[in-house]
Amino acid sequence: MKYLVTGADGFIGSHLVEYILKQGGSVRALSMYNSFNSWGWLENICDISKVEVVSGDIRDPHFCRTIVKEIDVVFHLAALIAIPYSYAAPESYVDTNVKGTLNICQAALDAGVKKIIHTSTSEVYGTAKYVPIDESHPLQPQSPYSASKIAADSMAMSFFNSFNLPLVIARPFNTYGPRQSARAVIPSIIIQIASGMKEIKLGDVSPTRDFNYVEDTCRGFWLLSQCQEALGKVVNIGSNSEISVQDTLELIKRIMKSDVQFIIDEARIRPKNSEVHRLWCDNTLINRLTGYTPEVAMELGLTRTVQWFTSPENIVKYKANIYNV
Repeated sequence: MKYLVTGADGFIGSHLVEYILKQGGSVRALSMYNSFNSWGWLENICDISKVEVVSGDIRDPHFCRTIVKEIDVVFHLAALIAIPYSYAAPESYVDTNVKGTLNICQAALDAGVKKIIHTSTSEVYGTAKYVPIDESHPLQPQSPYSASKIAADSMAMSFFNSFNLPLVIARPFNTYGPRQSARAVIPSIIIQIASGMKEIKLGDVSPTRDFNYVEDTCRGFWLLSQCQEALGKVVNIGSNSEISVQDTLELIKRIMKSDVQFIIDEARIRPKNSEVHRLWCDNTLINRLTGYTPEVAMELGLTRTVQWFTSPENIVKYKANIYNV
């Protein structure tokens, strides 16, 4: 089987490429075109010589038709994901997340792709109206980013309903692990502590999240790609647990043997009605469809993440003193 991973140069995408290779799949990996010829996190994976890396942009429909040729399964992860940046540049999110998804779906349909796994996000649910959050929970666009992903999900599902495009919408909750962007709270905490800061800057630490280690998220993607019964469905991928940002900070401090204190950085506070205060995944559906359950407990996952980020060759890639939106 030949697999296309869009957004392969990113955090989850690069791990997914590695996971597919371990399953014996052949991978074409899309990296965002840039003049530096950088392949992002793909340059850090094992067996990169076995991967067909292509550079381009999903915003171009002609390019999308090219990259889906001779592909059996598409994992569509390419997206603009940073919530704070979506306040500053919302149109960019429509162009990439909505129009880009349209381009990938149309190209996949025209090429006769056997299956497409479209990536959603738990942010589309907004602050939980009930917990745990199942796939029937109302969608609440609390940021331009989440609005663009709601639209992208709808565009993808319309291709299933209108044109019988064999499609699954995978909706991962908060994924963490090695290679994650410093814009996310767990890497931000680790990097600031590892840099020797006595006071670290965070936003609101009261919200809760369902954190899932990246290998578990990738396994969820893989299992959905192998499950015919999942076609036409939205499926959560998460741990079926929740933890506050405050308690996550305390756990990381214990793992890193740190007595660091945190201070509130106003720049990291979301607008009042935009903050998602509670996310807790109900993973009953993916368990029923595929037998999926997370395998990496949070303390083990955080320990692995701390070990990766605190390695000198890795932490040098991050800027602890700059708030990465």
